[in-house]
Amino acid sequence: MKQINSNIEQEKLRKFFIKSGVKMIGPETIFFSKDTKIGKNVIINPYVVIGPKVKIGNNVTINSFSHLEDCKIKNKVEVGPYARLRPGTILEEGSKIGNFVEVKKSIVGKKSKINHLSYIGDSEIGKDVNIGAGTITCNYDGVKKSKTKIKDNVFIGSNSSLVAPITLEKNSIVGAGSVITKKVKKNSLALTRNSQTEVKNYKRKIK
Repeated sequence: MKQINSNIEQEKLRKFFIKSGVKMIGPETIFFSKDTKIGKNVIINPYVVIGPKVKIGNNVTINSFSHLEDCKIKNKVEVGPYARLRPGTILEEGSKIGNFVEVKKSIVGKKSKINHLSYIGDSEIGKDVNIGAGTITCNYDGVKKSKTKIKDNVFIGSNSSLVAPITLEKNSIVGAGSVITKKVKKNSLALTRNSQTEVKNYKRKIK
């Protein structure tokens, strides 16, 4: 990210946004860029960095320790805490990006949620999608980037890996702990797990 503006410039930007109606908790800990655009009824909590080319819509909440750069956040979106929005990210109306989530060069559809501990890169996510904790899009094979397409109303269970290029059709479900490498058809459940084994009366080794 480019160097943040000087302290004097930051104070001017903070005062400008406060006068514009942006509610800031701990404004001295919030950093803007000269080209930052912010709509109405926006709340920014402490320790947020807004890099170049960020546009924020109306009724948005940006929670603490979030880092935004070259992204577009539409109305009624909540971001963070501890979220990173990288270049090319578009968050559609009503979507939510939670704690320790990184999004890069992706569209997150209306009312879709990525609440915890996930990486979403080079992806198109439809509306009303729920992405479980620990889900990652495996978008880079060491040579090229590939795309993940997740259609409307898909549910992805926790700790899943989606190996791009891949498409998950409408209303499909991915079971928790799965590694998905093939297209998932609509209205279906995709699951990749080994059978659980159990050794009865097992005794732990003693040092």
